Amino acid sequence: MKTESVTTEPAYLGPAALSALVPGLGQAVRGQAGHAARLFGVGLGLLAVSWWIYLIGGVGWSIFVLMLIVLPWWVLQSYDASLPPPHSSERLVQTLRIVWARGHDIRYLGGLFFLTAFTDLYIILANPDYALTLFCSKPGGIWGVLAKAQSPTFHTLIGLGFMRLRLWSLLLYMVYAAFGLINASVNYACMGFGRVRTVFLITLLLFTAYVWWRRHCFRAASAKALGA
Repeated sequence: MKTESVTTEPAYLGPAALSALVPGLGQAVRGQAGHAARLFGVGLGLLAVSWWIYLIGGVGWSIFVLMLIVLPWWVLQSYDASLPPPHSSERLVQTLRIVWARGHDIRYLGGLFFLTAFTDLYIILANPDYALTLFCSKPGGIWGVLAKAQSPTFHTLIGLGFMRLRLWSLLLYMVYAAFGLINASVNYACMGFGRVRTVFLITLLLFTAYVWWRRHCFRAASAKALGA
């Protein structure tokens, strides 16, 4: 019941913007000094870990950690600053409950899809000779262009649907993920072990399992839209 009362109150956008710049800053200006200090310390720690991973693993691994650990936490603490004062000392726990109930984790994944769509498009435009590997081959000509174009196109559509919790985007993602898993498995069988291929395959499996686990978010949003 307490969580419901929080979710109906207006958000504090100014503090959220401040925390987006510096972890805990928005909480600090709202008088939550201890909470702000803890958030700032966690932010420094995560950035330090990311830098350490960059030094030992390179850019790829550091970006992986930034996108799947640091950035979600950064967004979470910024969202925390936008909420009314919590009813208990478990501030982030309460925020996580709100995020979970509203499906904001799925919306965050939608934002990642938008980001990957932009990245894919940049790679395609910056490297015209780049060819996408499909089932152990690299198609050329018009088929090669279509093969490359499908990635930013589907990522944009899925990202849009995820941001709005549309059920069609869940179905589209599952089809796209099935294609990606089959293609990655075939390429893996043809080309053998590769660090990038292995990480991609494992990440895709975990990512898909999480989306399927949270599928009720799409159904609940669709039911609410139909009821409205």
